[in-house]
Amino acid sequence: RCCDRNCFTYAMQALIRLSFTFPLFLFLASLTKELSADQTAMSPSFVRSLAIHAGSKFSTPASSSCRRIRFHCGMSSSHSQAPQDLPDRRLCVAPMMDWTDRYDRYFLRLISKNTWMYSEMVTTSAILNGNQDRLLGFFPQEHPIALQLGGSDPEDLAKCAKVGESYGYDEINLNVGCPSERVSTGSFGACLMAEPELVRDCVAAMRESVKVPVTVKHRIGIDHLDSYDLLCKFVSTVEEGGCKTFIVHARKAILKGLSPKENREIPPLQYHVVHQLKQDFPQLEIIINGGITDLSQARAHLEQGMDGVMIGRSAYHEPYKILSRADMEIYNDVNGYHKSRQQIIEEMLPFIDEQLKAGVSLNSITRHMQGLFHGCPGGRAFRRHLSENVHKEGSGSHTLWRAVENIPEEVRLRVDEEMRREEEKIESMEV
Repeated sequence: RCCDRNCFTYAMQALIRLSFTFPLFLFLASLTKELSADQTAMSPSFVRSLAIHAGSKFSTPASSSCRRIRFHCGMSSSHSQAPQDLPDRRLCVAPMMDWTDRYDRYFLRLISKNTWMYSEMVTTSAILNGNQDRLLGFFPQEHPIALQLGGSDPEDLAKCAKVGESYGYDEINLNVGCPSERVSTGSFGACLMAEPELVRDCVAAMRESVKVPVTVKHRIGIDHLDSYDLLCKFVSTVEEGGCKTFIVHARKAILKGLSPKENREIPPLQYHVVHQLKQDFPQLEIIINGGITDLSQARAHLEQGMDGVMIGRSAYHEPYKILSRADMEIYNDVNGYHKSRQQIIEEMLPFIDEQLKAGVSLNSITRHMQGLFHGCPGGRAFRRHLSENVHKEGSGSHTLWRAVENIPEEVRLRVDEEMRREEEKIESMEV
């Protein structure tokens, strides 16, 4: 009957789009009410035939509340309005190039229901000139998900934000934090912190073109432009463009002389600066990022007034440790996910089979799962089996399961805190 109601909603929208008379609209609305009150009030065959007939005459627009799924290369990308009831950004997984692709995000979503996912950074030139389905497509299960854009031209960013919204992303994020020399040469990333007025104009242009939130991810400073006053000027200026959410990496970026990796490690973390920023801009949503490696640290920042916490590489290398209890410990969601590692593996198997049929390589998916058994007995054998066998002819989902057989069954099935303590003990021994 749920399917009948969905078909009827689809049909009603179709008739409205076809400019039927207002009285007919009222009639259909009344039928919707009747169908909600009494599921037998309307013939299912009539509803389906109406939906099929009307659906053949139009395609659902991006702004419609009726979701349209496009299938491309075995992957479905959602071209629809973002879901309305989204969790807040209390916990986020950072955008990471070559890591947080659609397969990684799908895997991580099986571990946590509420944690926000962010795409890899996608440049405006790539979107405007490249294969948009390949760059922007994602699986509907990934919500809530944000698209991170790289660029500095307000008009191009506005166009790309609109495209991202049409794909169903729940947020558009502007990268003003990447310290890569290649990115800086393209005049976007962290170097934009020196041009707050330009960032303001970029945000304003994007907000004008989309209804979903537009956010900014940035550092606390760059090179010699690292005073707190300049940071406040940057935030207040960008706020004028309509940005209400700032994701702040608590390090400055040194654009000349340090690699991106060194910029994640050498400049000291200054969490107090981000906390002070929240105190001085209480009206804004401030999310702290940088060097946070577990949920206890995340909770500490939230308790000190941060609106959210973004975790990067730790969430990738130790996904189960970071995310398996996030729904309960961070979101207090008793209905959130609380799965064993084996449950997660079992949910991945049919997904892998589907993607392999579509031509996706096994390694494209399993490479993101290497850390699932991090710190567990048999964890190294699990990773070794995957590394040695995913490229072999005839490999498939059974290859993943053979790797899992290296893990003791009691370890695969347990999800309690005692297991967490055992993992920490093993990790300390490995170090």
